[in-house]
Amino acid sequence: METIVERELKLDPPDDFVLPALDGDALDTRVFTSTYHDTPMRSLARAGITLRRRVENGLSTWQLKLPRDGGRAEIAAPGSPSGPPPELRALLVAHLRHGELEPVATLRTRRSGVRVGGVGHPVADVTVDAVDVLDGMKPVGGFVEVEVELVEGDGSDLQKLGRILRKAGARRSIGRAKVLRVLNMPDVEAPAEGATTVEQLSHVLSLQLRELERHDPGVRLGDDPEDLHRFRVATRRSRAMIRATKPLLGETLAPLTAELKWLGGILGPVRDFDVLLLRLREGVRDLEPDAAGGSLIVAALEEERERRNDAMLAALDDERYFRLLDSYAEAIESLPKLDATDLRPLAAKQLRKLRKATRRLDEDPSDEELHAIRIRAKRARYAAELAAVADSGKPLARYIDALKNLQDVVGEHQDAVVAEAELRRVARAKTGLAAGRLIERERERKSERRRAYPDALAAVIVSGKKADLI
Repeated sequence: METIVERELKLDPPDDFVLPALDGDALDTRVFTSTYHDTPMRSLARAGITLRRRVENGLSTWQLKLPRDGGRAEIAAPGSPSGPPPELRALLVAHLRHGELEPVATLRTRRSGVRVGGVGHPVADVTVDAVDVLDGMKPVGGFVEVEVELVEGDGSDLQKLGRILRKAGARRSIGRAKVLRVLNMPDVEAPAEGATTVEQLSHVLSLQLRELERHDPGVRLGDDPEDLHRFRVATRRSRAMIRATKPLLGETLAPLTAELKWLGGILGPVRDFDVLLLRLREGVRDLEPDAAGGSLIVAALEEERERRNDAMLAALDDERYFRLLDSYAEAIESLPKLDATDLRPLAAKQLRKLRKATRRLDEDPSDEELHAIRIRAKRARYAAELAAVADSGKPLARYIDALKNLQDVVGEHQDAVVAEAELRRVARAKTGLAAGRLIERERERKSERRRAYPDALAAVIVSGKKADLI
């Protein structure tokens, strides 16, 4: 399989649009037909994932596109009309529980355009796609789309070209994939003002379940640690919001909470190694003359990370995980009716717990005590985000931002604690000097975060008061 990351900008041109003169080489005109596939309940489209079989010049290629920050990852593999190749199907097993893949739309695209910068310095491909929506081989509709896809350029090039094209008449687009324009999937809208507690909770839990399905294929692919991060955050946020509403719902969602805790326990070790390795790889670059020892440390931790990752993937292929996803959806559908509309008291309760926990600490709390504060801050933040579904006011938003900052401060402190412990565990005679230098850096980070902690906590309390949660 071949994987590339697309960084692109889509625009809607008017009927009389003409591509402006751009410095570059004309691209060969291409014509290709793409047949998009999805599950019967369109779970791929709802998760922002597309799967298509593209035929161009007689060659058949299956392409799976996964959402990423600032773009999409495209995984391509040759295949027949009978279905996607096994390596692509393996990435979609969480979605295939909804039913077998089926064709949902066929589009024929005539593409022309310019490679800005030319062969010598290819910045981006600016293309005009004339798209026919097909029923069999008969066009039944269509649209035109302008697309800028970076080749070797960066974000500033994308913005510059976007300005040029808008000046020529193209309009901003919401950037949906072509198939989503045809399927016309409705946007997920927040509950209206005055929505009941159940409507608000159903909305936020549905978003978290969608995040799990959105990032599941990327976690299996394993080429971007951010997929696992987002996947794990959805698990944690789900648990925290369920915990926050326990005073209203009692033990209704307790079985789901237990399974989410199991899933979090599977994900945590791998994500922790991702964070640790990111820190250490950056640090090792500056370790001359001890860089060789630092590289041995990183290699040992990478090997252990792979063992943990194998165990995680085995769990994600277990029926227990698929039952969890199904039970999550069932739990949302079966939430009991409640008349309450204001969830701010739940946010206020979590803030009181955080404040009470911090008051117990002395001026120099232990590493374990600061880690416990991180957990309290996370719970307070997610409860506040739940309340913010029906309250978009600035005071509550500022309070949430303050909690995020507190989480970051004590979270980075905890990362340094974990890094030091792991360095001590894997250090050997050949790597002792490198480990010692890296440990010293982690201790400096711990000290910096400890100095930042009081101000970060004070900002939470002040903003909580202004949000009328105290």
